[in-house]
Amino acid sequence: MAEILAENLSGKAVMGSDGAEIGMLYNITMDIESGKLDDLVIEPDETLGETSFDVDDAGRVHVPVGRVQAVKDHMIIQR
Repeated sequence: MAEILAENLSGKAVMGSDGAEIGMLYNITMDIESGKLDDLVIEPDETLGETSFDVDDAGRVHVPVGRVQAVKDHMIIQR
């Protein structure tokens, strides 16, 4: 995957590989020790409904970075 600056990802729409709207990228978590990116933190779309991903206390969906399949107009994640 090509190099992408984090500032270009902020607020980017996130879709599932099945075409479902997941929401908007809120933040990205990382492991301080290793520097490895961990999760996309997504502000869910109001139509998302139930999800198999973890949801935090604020209602944001956490998707492992390894699920990212493409980053163009939208971020596409494997569902």
